[in-house]
Amino acid sequence: MESTGNIDKMTTLSQVMSRLAERGIHREFRMNDNCEVKLENSEKNYLPNELTILKTYRFEGASSSDDNAVLYVVKDDAGNMGMVIDSYGAESNYPKEFDNFLREIPILESDEFDFD
Repeated sequence: MESTGNIDKMTTLSQVMSRLAERGIHREFRMNDNCEVKLENSEKNYLPNELTILKTYRFEGASSSDDNAVLYVVKDDAGNMGMVIDSYGAESNYPKEFDNFLREIPILESDEFDFD
């Protein structure tokens, strides 16, 4: 997965999540213990080519590199939108398979999610 280099004025994960919730984006895409990626409250298993990353937000903890996180706004091929939240660096909260899955998702960075 490519680094987008986009930096937004929203500085915290909770601020971005609140703004996304205002737009109706509050469900998460998650990888389960069987390495299946599902949208929260859905039974569909996704393949990377059924998803598109629309926006990437990176957060770095001021006091600890363990506080690094990334939030992706993701849309599936049926138009459902959700987010992926992952810590990065030494303390990822997903297995290696998840990183590989993310790298295969097409990226279409959208201005739609640039918050002022």
